[in-house]
Amino acid sequence: MQKNIINTEKAPAPIGPYSQAVSVGGMLFISGQICIDPATGELVNKNVQEEAEQVMKNLSAILSHAGLGFDAVIKTSIFLTSMNDFPLVNEVYGKFFDGSYPARETVAVSALPKLVNVEISMIAALK
Repeated sequence: MQKNIINTEKAPAPIGPYSQAVSVGGMLFISGQICIDPATGELVNKNVQEEAEQVMKNLSAILSHAGLGFDAVIKTSIFLTSMNDFPLVNEVYGKFFDGSYPARETVAVSALPKLVNVEISMIAALK
């Protein structure tokens, strides 16, 4: 099975030894994204909604680079530093889907890279 590395300048460069995404066996596995603006390298984090919006934009850029949209997403994982932020992040997240929602889990964690509040990863089906 051949794996293909997916990287786009329209999403933040990895901040460690990983790829933005990897496609293999008809699936696309997108690494967890945080609220880094790919144009500036700065965090977009005035509040948790702004963080979630930037995270979803970064995920969108990676999906787009692979020729996909959010309709191809079959599974997401959301990591929050506080479950109190769940309704705010959920509201932003939901706006990116057309009502056909993927499977998902949301978990609270003690900390995330760069001390952000939200990280989201995705799995999508290639067309």
